[in-house]
Amino acid sequence: MKEKVLIVDDEKDIVKMLDYNLKKEGFRTVLAYEGEEALDLAKKERPDLIILDLMLPGIDGLEVCKQLKKEEASANTPIIMLTAKTQEADKIVGLELGADDYVTKPFSPGELVARIKALIRRSKAAEKIPEIFKIGELSIDLPRVLVKIKDKPVELTAKEFELLKILIKAKGRVLSRDYLLDTIWGFDKASEIETRTVDVHIRTLRKKLKSESKHIVTVKNYGYRFEREEEE
Repeated sequence: MKEKVLIVDDEKDIVKMLDYNLKKEGFRTVLAYEGEEALDLAKKERPDLIILDLMLPGIDGLEVCKQLKKEEASANTPIIMLTAKTQEADKIVGLELGADDYVTKPFSPGELVARIKALIRRSKAAEKIPEIFKIGELSIDLPRVLVKIKDKPVELTAKEFELLKILIKAKGRVLSRDYLLDTIWGFDKASEIETRTVDVHIRTLRKKLKSESKHIVTVKNYGYRFEREEEE
């Protein structure tokens, strides 16, 4: 069965155009015009990809993206942010929240379809994180909440383990400090002091992981990601 794409935009002409072009390429489509409607349909329809406009009535696109990435069922669903805005800040915020691509209006339908196909291929090719994840001398047993280096247990706090788990499950995607605070600590709007909480926990986590801490990479001005040795 062909992949399903959720199209979210309050401009009906754009939704109609995208609906036509995607169906022409054999995709199934689900349509939404508001943020709350998009969240409901994402849960019910389980799309393979979401095209998400930034400016939406009610809940805006950034908040929709944020909520989708917090839910386990939709955390790995590719999202293409679609907006008329061209400011670099908007792009950075969208990508920090977990969006996989960013397209500004006006755009070429053909180019967007090509990006959709590429993202879906990448998503389906991405391996599922196993319950016991191993890399180098590091072993993480997710169900048992157990971390080992050279078969010796590493004592982590609950927050340190959650940090490590969420970074691994992101599969190389950069996670912002705000995202980590909101997801792990429940701080919705991080202050400068609160963002230091993430840095402190990352620092202690790295110290405990010793040589294997090299996998936790700092991305300047953005946040952190977990780098696997076999990735380029």
